[in-house]
Amino acid sequence: MDTPSPRPAPIEPVPTPTSQRFWDALGEGRVELQQCDDCSSWIYYPRSRCSNCLSANLTWRPIAGTGTLSTFTVARQPTTPAFADVDELILGVVELDEGPKMTTSLEYVASADVVIGMRLAPVFVAVGEHTVLRHRPA
Repeated sequence: MDTPSPRPAPIEPVPTPTSQRFWDALGEGRVELQQCDDCSSWIYYPRSRCSNCLSANLTWRPIAGTGTLSTFTVARQPTTPAFADVDELILGVVELDEGPKMTTSLEYVASADVVIGMRLAPVFVAVGEHTVLRHRPA
């Protein structure tokens, strides 16, 4: 696991039977996504069927969790009470190297240094009994 996050994590995830493997992998410092065995599409968020071809033949596969920042915004007002002491929260969308996009918050970077297209690496942050995925500059 990476060093503690400088930002709080307000909500502990609630795994479902479909998403449990995703959360378990994060807890072990890995990123795993589903891939469709029929059309090879990568699936994010965890689902019971492929979002491209509707196949139920999905396999969990490890990925690096790295990608490129495709957009971001800076929240200067707290988005929840847990962020009351945070001056700015950088929220972004990372396009993973495998193709899917996921929302994330950026860690260990000032908003003035964030640029669209920057390379990102995963950060694993403990939240209660679970781990969440965030990103930092690669």
